[in-house]
Amino acid sequence: MPSKSAGIIVYRKRGEIEVLLVHPGGPFWRNKDLGAWSIPKGEYADAEDAEAAARREFAEELGLEVTAPLTALGQVKQRGGKVVTAFAAELDIDTASIRSNTFEMEWPPRSGKRQTFPEVDRAAWFTLEAAQEKINAGQRPLLDRLAQLAGSE
Repeated sequence: MPSKSAGIIVYRKRGEIEVLLVHPGGPFWRNKDLGAWSIPKGEYADAEDAEAAARREFAEELGLEVTAPLTALGQVKQRGGKVVTAFAAELDIDTASIRSNTFEMEWPPRSGKRQTFPEVDRAAWFTLEAAQEKINAGQRPLLDRLAQLAGSE
């Protein structure tokens, strides 16, 4: 059974719609850019509510709680089979204030040394056009849905 993730696309309007994306931390992602960015999201269990999971993961990855109402954007399936359930919220966040949780892994491989890395090493605002290039390809339909939602407000 494919894994499930839930996340929140935060957006703001500054003449045009901008979305907040996060870049994964750790050595594998260090030099990757196009297609590497994502909405803040994380896995959740079958018994957990997707919206509650999205709020929890946002807080873990950015150190900020989203208390605003969320609008459902539906699901997408990424290339590896992971199903992502997404929600949207209109907020303005200072990207300099994010504080991600961390994870530990052996690095360099087979060295026996353990290092700690942030789950998210940075967050940035992108126009919808720029976000289409930066975001994981499997999540691009979420940007289209957001554009329809935000454009009709």
